[in-house]
Amino acid sequence: MKPLEGRIALVAGATRGAGRGIATMLGEAGATVYCTGRSVRGNLASGPKRPETLEETAERVTALGGKGIAVRVDHSVEEEVEALAQRIRAEAGHLDVLVNDIWGGESLMELGLPFWKQSAQKARLMFDRAIFTHLLTSRHLVPMMVERNQGLIVEVTDGDSFGYRGAVAYDVTKMAVIRLAFAMSRDLRRTNVTALAITPGFLRSEEMLDYFGVTEATWRDAAKKDPNFIASETPAYVGRAVAALAADPNVRARAGRVVASWTLAREYGFTDLDGTQPHWADHFTRTYQQPYTVAQDAAYASWMNGAIEVIVPDWPQY
Repeated sequence: MKPLEGRIALVAGATRGAGRGIATMLGEAGATVYCTGRSVRGNLASGPKRPETLEETAERVTALGGKGIAVRVDHSVEEEVEALAQRIRAEAGHLDVLVNDIWGGESLMELGLPFWKQSAQKARLMFDRAIFTHLLTSRHLVPMMVERNQGLIVEVTDGDSFGYRGAVAYDVTKMAVIRLAFAMSRDLRRTNVTALAITPGFLRSEEMLDYFGVTEATWRDAAKKDPNFIASETPAYVGRAVAALAADPNVRARAGRVVASWTLAREYGFTDLDGTQPHWADHFTRTYQQPYTVAQDAAYASWMNGAIEVIVPDWPQY
């Protein structure tokens, strides 16, 4: 029997990137996974430049041994989120795992610009897409968990430290979802529902592979352009981290915390698809000869001052 057989999961923002990796690895562990987002066949939310669809994600979930269900949902529209909750309640009767991986900020980040030169409109849109959607989705899906007094809520973020993330609006967004997990854990403290946040390392998403002009088979060639890419990980790595958390009967001990794929890999013993255990923090420490959080801040600061070029990791795509 697979560890998550019989479990019902929702991955909000499952079209590509970390969301797809999490959905598919929950499927690998045997779960039924509702895969939501806006890109479906015949209606690509990001246009032809990003061809991935929810149906593809759901099919991969099923092929790996779970059951994938694709549902087009705009998580910024409350009526659509309410309808999703009603559907899951009617079809499955309960929800065990909620993963909030909704993003949609690719064109809004303005990395490297000081906040007084950033677009206020882009910042507001990023907050709406990548923070409010998480809160709205939790508002309507978590009651199913509270009713049964069990469940796991996972907020997907960038980074497991207080370090700066390269631009004010982006930094606030990614820190906010960590805080959201912490705040929800406080409201849930008298229940057996656990809320936490998780970060991948340097993610070899579909968009990042395209950016470097490589495939998953040839990804190491990209390290010639950015040496940090040698420590990158597939989206399945953080997916296996979430699956391990969902299967852990003691996961409640992590309530309110932010955890990293590379840390959990060593604790739970899982690997990436190629059998390795990439460790982003160790790579940073070795490369910059400083503790991870210090080195990351230094790299961002140098990049913003134009001293070096840093390829900012491509985090979950909505």
